[in-house]
Amino acid sequence: MTFTSDSGTTFTSDSETRESVQQFLRFDPDTQLALLWFGYLDIKDQLIPANQTSAQDTAAALYDTIVALPKEQQLQAQRDIVSGADSEYSRTYTALSSSAKLDVWLRLGRAMEEGSAIQVPSDYQLPAETNDFVNKIQGLDFEKRIDFTRSVVFEYGAK
Repeated sequence: MTFTSDSGTTFTSDSETRESVQQFLRFDPDTQLALLWFGYLDIKDQLIPANQTSAQDTAAALYDTIVALPKEQQLQAQRDIVSGADSEYSRTYTALSSSAKLDVWLRLGRAMEEGSAIQVPSDYQLPAETNDFVNKIQGLDFEKRIDFTRSVVFEYGAK
């Protein structure tokens, strides 16, 4: 499967990645957000920002809007995006290129790490039903994990 964003960015997803994305999207929004966070922590040291300037600018605009909110509203904005709710944040996110969508989540990951965005509670435990999924994703090479993440965040936004 090949995805082409509105900016012309193309990325592919093999059948293993598509199956993983579908499995991921069946988890509830809070579990998806936690999985994105833990996935970010797992690969952050290997990430090298390489987005187009326009993608970074549009991602920064949405990111800035979200982190300016009180913490609980930050969480709700992220939940809205993940669940495809018809909200200002979700509609704005839908209009972003695939690169900008990925950039939003990378920025949010960094902000969570720095404490400037709402964090996953330190005592949070992923549901047991995610164990096999997590092991499967951790077994993927770096490029496939990026492809998986890009494919997931591509699916988010207002429907």
